[in-house]
Amino acid sequence: MPFARLAAATPAHIGLGLAAIGRPGYINLGRDNDLGDNRSVESLRTRTHQLLDAAYAQGVRYFDAARSYGRSEEFLADWLTARPDVDDIVVGSKWGYTYTADWTTDAEKHEVKDHSAATYERQRAESAELLGDRLDLYQIHSVTPDSPALTDKDLHVRLAEAAAEGLTIGFSTSGPAQADAIRAALAVTVDGEPLFRTVQSTYNALERSAGPALAEAHGAGLTVIIKEGMANGRLAEPYAPDALKTVATETSLSTDAVALALILREPWAGVVLSGAATTAQLASNLHAAAADLDEDQLSRLATLTEDPRAYWEHRGRLPWH
Repeated sequence: MPFARLAAATPAHIGLGLAAIGRPGYINLGRDNDLGDNRSVESLRTRTHQLLDAAYAQGVRYFDAARSYGRSEEFLADWLTARPDVDDIVVGSKWGYTYTADWTTDAEKHEVKDHSAATYERQRAESAELLGDRLDLYQIHSVTPDSPALTDKDLHVRLAEAAAEGLTIGFSTSGPAQADAIRAALAVTVDGEPLFRTVQSTYNALERSAGPALAEAHGAGLTVIIKEGMANGRLAEPYAPDALKTVATETSLSTDAVALALILREPWAGVVLSGAATTAQLASNLHAAAADLDEDQLSRLATLTEDPRAYWEHRGRLPWH
């Protein structure tokens, strides 16, 4: 499926992100229950394929990986090779972080950030070797306002060359200054044309600070992809705040479905990622499309919003496990 076709579709789609299952360690809450002790390469490869099968069967058509998500690209490539008839999906990945945990959960560093043109060239070749022409979207991973990717003209030219060859170019953001990064990226042009066609940002019931900038990006023609809609598990049972649990009970849905439904209703949202680690979580996430939240419920959920710096400080303290 051409990326443009998915981007133009309304209402927002739910996609599947592979951050939590492409590597043994991550910061999501509840991983011990989700994954258990067996986190071998083959165990997570099997789990990834099961999730991809379940997602595709239930209508999910966007799949999101990254060079730093362990073997996520490899697992996705294996799945695609085994299913040559699957030709109606969009595959996205990201470059800019290198996975350094060597398949452990207790590494000193799990990933190293580098937004240089040299890293782009190396990781673009690595992604191409695995995904070939199945890669539709390639994003700079976690752009912040001080990222050299926003000012490196040589990098911009190389990305524009990839775009001219048919690859959609985008960026993701993280941190309390996401809105500043988004607006800076919107100003990046090559030969007078905007470089980026997508933006992937954190947005959820606890962290909504990027919302106005994401609306601007949508208005400028970019497709908005939302990550971490579950706040790394903080909005799932049993960790969800009481206000969210109450609304979930009122709607006869799970807290995760309500949390994702809150994002799906945003008029600028194009794809909202599920970060499910189990097929049961995926099925529950997909119920978000059925949620019908009234104004009173939306008002109560609005009280959950945190100061962005406090939110990101909390996220920074979550352990890799």
